[in-house]
Amino acid sequence: MSRGSHALSRCTRVFFSFPEVTDPARHRDYNAWHQLDHRPENLALPGVLHGDRWVRSPECRDASAIDDDPVLSPAQYVAMYWFAEPAGASIEEWSELGQTTLEQGRRPELEWTRRRVNGFFRPLGGRAAPGVAISPEALPHRPHRGVVLEVLRADEPSGAAAEAGFGVLHREHLPAVLAVPGVLGTWSFASRDVTLRGDGGDGGDGDVRRDTTRGAYTVVLHWCEADPVEVAATLPPPVAVPGLRTVLRTPLRTVVAGEWSWFDADRAGTAVSPGA
Repeated sequence: MSRGSHALSRCTRVFFSFPEVTDPARHRDYNAWHQLDHRPENLALPGVLHGDRWVRSPECRDASAIDDDPVLSPAQYVAMYWFAEPAGASIEEWSELGQTTLEQGRRPELEWTRRRVNGFFRPLGGRAAPGVAISPEALPHRPHRGVVLEVLRADEPSGAAAEAGFGVLHREHLPAVLAVPGVLGTWSFASRDVTLRGDGGDGGDGDVRRDTTRGAYTVVLHWCEADPVEVAATLPPPVAVPGLRTVLRTPLRTVVAGEWSWFDADRAGTAVSPGA
């Protein structure tokens, strides 16, 4: 099979969600629902090419190099779905599934989760690390221990300063990351239509805004075959140049079925809840 025939190489839309579980006692319920019901149903759709999710455990939070975005910061999970072309039809089918399962009484998490940030991004491309034989398009399918997530914010995404910053990201930063032991490869994604939800102070949504500015946010994922917490500590400095700055860099662990104990201390009241 030629690399050009990989399904992910033709993908033009990827969905990212950054959920926060607002009730510390419901993390196990959330993971059981997502991993045993929600995600399998999504992956069974013909228009969903791939999906994955990761946890920002307390250990991952402590290992964050940058945590400067008040909307993103409280999220404890990250989910990702890739859509087949034509993307519009695939996304409509996927949205219909979400509504249908709600109507079947299979969306219990709605009462105690908040999607801090969610929306659609365009893949900008992927790269495999030296010595990794598989193609970048196969990278998301490869078993891994987690990822290091970087989120960057462009002040004026169509301006000259942002363009220069994107050049630093793609020509300097990403090649340097690929040289780090334990990194399998990397993909980057530029925002196209993103919804952001602030905190209303009463457990509900505060400011809810939609940002359709192309390239306002860039999400970068570095897949790790080594412990992502250890990998994160050895990465080159985050991008911080005029017009483009990193607002979040954190390791995330792969979610394994049934191994959902990261926040049990919070439920018992013996630790501070992440995002509090």
